[in-house]
Amino acid sequence: MATNNKDAFRDYLQFEKKYSPHTINAYLNDIIYFESFNKQYFEQETIEQVNYSQIRSWIVSLVEDGVSNSTVNRKIASLKAFYRFLLKIKQIQINPLLKHKALKTEKKLQIPFSEKELTEALSQNSHSEGFQEIRDKLIVELFYTSGIRRTELIHLKCSNVNIMSNTLKVLGKRNKERILPILPIVVEQLSLYIKERSFLETIVDGDYLFLTKKGLKLSDSFVYRLINSYFSTVSEKVKKSPHILRHTFATHLLNNGADLNSVKELLGHSSLASTQIYTHSSLSELKKVYQEAHPRNKK
Repeated sequence: MATNNKDAFRDYLQFEKKYSPHTINAYLNDIIYFESFNKQYFEQETIEQVNYSQIRSWIVSLVEDGVSNSTVNRKIASLKAFYRFLLKIKQIQINPLLKHKALKTEKKLQIPFSEKELTEALSQNSHSEGFQEIRDKLIVELFYTSGIRRTELIHLKCSNVNIMSNTLKVLGKRNKERILPILPIVVEQLSLYIKERSFLETIVDGDYLFLTKKGLKLSDSFVYRLINSYFSTVSEKVKKSPHILRHTFATHLLNNGADLNSVKELLGHSSLASTQIYTHSSLSELKKVYQEAHPRNKK
């Protein structure tokens, strides 16, 4: 792949699409991976001019190596984006992936926590004392009451918190800002945490709201382990993660009468299609109401 095209593509993803560094690196790594395959098997130095059969060979190779269909689809999505960009800047005339159809994948059912599980998890730590316990409970509360993403929570800064107006300013995907309301009970926990945070002996990453006891910004793995541990005694679900809490937030709102558009705005989704994946859980609640209420079911 010509270096100037790769650099131009990186700039395009960063400045026009406003993707995160992590996403940009993932795109470029997939493209470089295909470039290496193409060079090895087709002795072709660049991938600007390839045909679909070459890409198909790569797909077959990935599948034979045990790569999951969803991962293959992600890699092909990176290639698609690259070739669309080359079309845009008139480096190619035909997109070799124009008629490609994604591999079929099994839809994994994301099972939210029940309201009972949430109540039990939070009540078992209702008398949290000390910096770490107060921080951990606040993180769980924020995930459940705001629907915030893990990376959004990790990158929350102290300046993003407005206790007077009970709001948080969140920087979401593609650098899109949104304002989230926070419940009074969470504001109380937040004020308590900020007070405890000020007593830390060392603060390295002071701009960030959530810190370790050593004063460092939290990592993805730290937050994942925290949530998994928090719910291990109250839930037998295989997956206990920040995303399941976000899923639970959306499902419980929908179950209790929130409209889809409002949930979409709170989650920071760009389209309703993204939000609709959460409606399957509320469907069971809807079925229950329907069966209990419809006259034909009483005969």
